[in-house]
Amino acid sequence: MESPRNAAATLESAERIILRWDSTASEEARDRMIFEGDRREIDTYLTAVDEIQRSMESTALADDQSKASSAIQIAMARLEDEFRNLLISHIEPDSCVFDPSSVSSSRRSSASSIDSSRYYSEDDVSREFDVVQRGAAGDGEGEDSTTPSYRSTNSIREIDLIPPEAISDLRSIAERMISAGYTRECVQVYGSVRKSAVDAGFKKLGVEKLSIGDIQRLEWEVLETKIRRWIRAAKACVRILFASEKSLCQQIFDNIGTATDEACFVETVKGPAIQLFNFAEAISISRRSPEKLFKILDLHDALSNLLPDIDAVFQSDSAESIRVQAAEILTRLAEAARGILSEFENAVLREPSRVPVPGGTIHPLTRYVMNYISLISDYKQTLIELIVSKPSTGSRYSGDPSIPDMDFAELEGRSPLSLHLIWIIVILQFNLDGKSKLYKDDSIAHLFMMNNVHYIVQKIKGSPDLRELIGDDFLKKLTGKFQQAANSYQRSTWVRVLYCLRDEGLHVSGSFSSGVSKTALRERFKAFNSIFDEVHRIQATWLIPDTQLREELRISVSEKLIPAYRSFLGRFRSHIESGRHPETYIKYSVEDLESALLDFFEGYPVSQHLRRRSG
Repeated sequence: MESPRNAAATLESAERIILRWDSTASEEARDRMIFEGDRREIDTYLTAVDEIQRSMESTALADDQSKASSAIQIAMARLEDEFRNLLISHIEPDSCVFDPSSVSSSRRSSASSIDSSRYYSEDDVSREFDVVQRGAAGDGEGEDSTTPSYRSTNSIREIDLIPPEAISDLRSIAERMISAGYTRECVQVYGSVRKSAVDAGFKKLGVEKLSIGDIQRLEWEVLETKIRRWIRAAKACVRILFASEKSLCQQIFDNIGTATDEACFVETVKGPAIQLFNFAEAISISRRSPEKLFKILDLHDALSNLLPDIDAVFQSDSAESIRVQAAEILTRLAEAARGILSEFENAVLREPSRVPVPGGTIHPLTRYVMNYISLISDYKQTLIELIVSKPSTGSRYSGDPSIPDMDFAELEGRSPLSLHLIWIIVILQFNLDGKSKLYKDDSIAHLFMMNNVHYIVQKIKGSPDLRELIGDDFLKKLTGKFQQAANSYQRSTWVRVLYCLRDEGLHVSGSFSSGVSKTALRERFKAFNSIFDEVHRIQATWLIPDTQLREELRISVSEKLIPAYRSFLGRFRSHIESGRHPETYIKYSVEDLESALLDFFEGYPVSQHLRRRSG
C-alpha cells in the first residue's frame, strides 16, 4: 500500500499535469491538442486523470477532496475538448460540410496530424451501396487492397467510419468521462459531431430537409422523381449509414456505463431518421388519386423490405419510436393503396364524359383503365398481400340502375385482387355500354362496343400476369362479348343492304312477260345503290384501329355481300342491259364492291373520303 506521503506527491504531480493543459489558464494549452502529440504525452495525461479519480475515491480530507474535484473538472473539460476534436478530425472535409462554430470550443487538427489510415467517407457509403445493390453483400467481391474493411450481415453492410487507433483514443476518453459522471456531456458532444457527419451523408445521398407540409405542397410530377431518389437513399441510410454509425458507437462505448452506446447512437441518428421517414409519412397521408398508386406501392415495397433492417438497427428501447414510426408508415401506405384502388373503381363507374368518340373507335377511358390495371398486375405480389376483401359490387345496391350487378359466386377461389380487377372491367363495360347509347346509329354503337371490348381482351392477352389474375373463363366471356357486338353490327348494317338483293317482288306472271318486272328491278338496283352509297360514305369514316380486327370484319362482310350481289347481278343483269341507260341502275361491278369495302373502317375524314371516291 502506498504511503500517505507518496500518495500526496503522486496527486500533486497529477494535478500539475492537469493544470498544464488547462486551456483557460495556458496559451500553450489553447494552441495545442494532447491527442495530436506523441503517444507518451497522451498516456501521461490519461494516467494523471486516473490518479485524480482514484484519489477522490480514497481521500477523506476535505482540502484534498476539493483540490481533486477542481482538477477533475478541469480534466473533464479538457477531455471533452479532445473528444470533440478527435471526432471532427476524422470527418473528411471534402465529404462533409461541417461548421466548426456550431460546436463550442472545437479545434481541428492539422492535415499532417490526421492519421493516414484509410476509413470511410460518404463517397464510400455511396460506393458500398452500389455493391449491396448488385447483390455482393458479404462476399467481398470487387474489393482491393485500397478498400477499407466492412462487416456484412444479410443486407446490412457496416462500414468502418473511423480507423482503429482513433477509436482506441476515443474509447479511452469516453471511459474516463463516464467514470467521472460526465456521461451526458460525452453523449452530447459525440451526438452533435457525428450528426453533422450523418447530415453530410444525407446531402450526398440527396435526402432533403423538407417538412411534411413542404412535401405535400409539391406537384406530383416532382414528387415522383423524389420518391425514386428517396427509395435508393433510404436503403443506403438504413443498411449502411445508420448501421455503420451504430457499429461505431458500439466500438467506442460498448460496456462503458449503462447502454451508453445506444444513447449515443440515438442521439446521433434519431433526428436524421425522423427526417428520412417524414418523407414517406407525408406521401402516405397525402391526398389520394389514381396516379399515385404505383409510387405508393414502390414506397411500400421498399419500406417493407427495409423493415427487418430497421428493426435490427434500431432494436433498443430508446429507438422504439423510430421502429414504431416506420411500421405505422407502412400500415398507412397499405391503407392508401387500398383506398386508391377503391376510389379508382368508383371513378371508372362514374366517369362522366357524354360526347361520343368519333368513328366509334376506342374510348380514352378504355385505354386509361386497361393500361392502369396492366400496371396493377405488375405489382400483383404486393397487392395480393394488401387486398384482402372483395369489391363492393352492385349486389349492395339492390335496384340501383346506375351500378352493375354481379355475382362473384362463379369466381369462387379467385383472390380478392383478381375479383377487384374483374370488377373494374365489369364497371368499365357498364360505363362503355352507357356511352354507346350516345350514338344515334345502332351500327356504330355496336362497332364502338366491339372495338372497346376487343381492346380489353387484347390487353389481357398481352400481359401474362394480368391474364393469370383475370382467368381464362372470364376472358372467354369477354371474347364472346366483342364477337357478339361484331355480329350485331353486321345485322344492323347489312341486313337492309342484303334485303335489296332478294328475288321477292321482282317476278310477274303473264304470257307476254319475261317473268321479271323491269320497273321493280330498276327500283331494286337504285335502292341498293343508294343504301350502299350511304353506308360506304358513312362507314369509311368509322375506325377499327386494330388491323387484324378490321380485316376480319371486312372479310366477314364481304363473305355475305359479294356472293349475294354476284348472284343477283348474274340473274338480272340482262334485263337491265337490254333497256335504256343500264349504267344508271348497275352502278357497281363485283370488283367495284370489293374495292369499296377496302375503304370501310379506315377512319377517313369526310372530305378526304369524298376526294378518294370522286378520284
